[in-house]
Amino acid sequence: MLAKTFSTTINGVEANAVEIEINATKRGEQTFVSIVGLPDAAVKESRDRVRSALDSCGFRHPEGATIINLAPADIKKEGTGFDLPIAVGMVAASGQIELAKLARTMMVGELALDGSVRPAKGMIPTGMLAASEREIDALLVPSANVDEAAIAANGLPVYPVANLAEAVAYFNDELAAPPRIRSLDEFADLAETSISRDFADVKGQSLAKRALEVAAAGGHNLMMIGPPGAGKSMLAKRFPGILPPLHVEEALESSKIHSVLGLLPVDKPFLTERPYRAPHHTISDAGLLGGQTIPTPGEISLAHNGVLFLDELPEFKRNVLEVLRQPLENGEVTISRAAGTFTFPARFMLLAAMNPCPCGHYGGGQRACRCSPPQIQRYRSKISGPLLDRIDIHVELSALNESELLGAPSGEPSRDIRARVMTARKIQTARFADLSGVYCNARMESAQLLKYCALDPQSVSYLKQSINELNLSARAYDRILRLARTIADLAGSAKLESEHIFEAVQYRSLDKRLW
Repeated sequence: MLAKTFSTTINGVEANAVEIEINATKRGEQTFVSIVGLPDAAVKESRDRVRSALDSCGFRHPEGATIINLAPADIKKEGTGFDLPIAVGMVAASGQIELAKLARTMMVGELALDGSVRPAKGMIPTGMLAASEREIDALLVPSANVDEAAIAANGLPVYPVANLAEAVAYFNDELAAPPRIRSLDEFADLAETSISRDFADVKGQSLAKRALEVAAAGGHNLMMIGPPGAGKSMLAKRFPGILPPLHVEEALESSKIHSVLGLLPVDKPFLTERPYRAPHHTISDAGLLGGQTIPTPGEISLAHNGVLFLDELPEFKRNVLEVLRQPLENGEVTISRAAGTFTFPARFMLLAAMNPCPCGHYGGGQRACRCSPPQIQRYRSKISGPLLDRIDIHVELSALNESELLGAPSGEPSRDIRARVMTARKIQTARFADLSGVYCNARMESAQLLKYCALDPQSVSYLKQSINELNLSARAYDRILRLARTIADLAGSAKLESEHIFEAVQYRSLDKRLW
């Protein structure tokens, strides 16, 4: 008897539909199960898990030869999520299931030897795919993944199953539990940022706080340069507290990446805060971009729509830093391997911190620098000009004096800063309402720069002087305009004024001083 079930396989961060054909024949006396269709080792091993689960739940095995084909046969099938649909198909092939629902139901789940269904990765792309397939009326998933899948399915009935017996009961119209039906609209107001670390606790560094506010308001990249103990890491840890909440589309994109890697908490199946990733400086380029034989997303993709913080920037390997250039420009990373070409989203805010020299005290004034000029040059040369060009804001921090250290913190609380950031972001959201995927000034293209960044004669004159003195590239010029537009939004100004340009240019002054 021939039975067909439907499941998914993850390819990069997307789910592809897989049709599972189970053909059970009674020819000969030998009983065996063969799985074809480019299965990996985990899929091949499902034969033993399924056999044990069928026995534990009291279902008959198909007699004779059973051929299981995973179509399309030219796509590599990975993971343990095929266990449940294969088991249900084998039950159907032996005549123990009504076939009416099989063709309109998608299933994913790993089986334990006792027939219970374990959680699986990639439920968000699976739910999105199921919702987009017109022929699919329902989705069966492990009970632990039901909220994750239901959110992504956006209105499609999702049935949680705890074991194989419940899955079979669904197809025989004997499952008593109702489906879980949820909508993305439920989470439009839940994407709030918690403030566990407050800017009000940071002493001094008013210029750095202002620069971080501008970066958060426009989605700009930022680099902090200062001596050890100036507060670079402390400020970076507080940066997420002033970021605006995720748009629903952004939350779905970021949640999908974390879902594929199995990083979503069971009690929080949907990201409501912007990701914040801070990899160690010993990370490899594959760990940063994504790797393995069949590539999986790396740290820059996990930071998609959020922040990638690189502390001690020159301590990262030169080749690791250079791979950031394309993602910073294009918002995605393409990786080619023998298994195929994979493109992962990687539109993040780069937040970097570094010392001015190996000992950290060059130009500090309080302690003498012990580094020779060649040492300082080698240290700084690890940050290439093209990479520095892609960082919108360069801000210099100085060591705190005794009065700042002994005094009480006097800065603004993060909540007040975040309110201004959200106001500026609302202006930008309205400005780019007709542009898909553009939510902030940092993502403006050339056409939008011409439209929204018109300059007065005083600003033009000042920019000419700055270009000559700082040797600014065309890319740096465009980033200054984007930055000035953000500063104007924070000030509530519809037009770019000369003071907005002045402030934007001062954030590029380290181009000439340090490099």
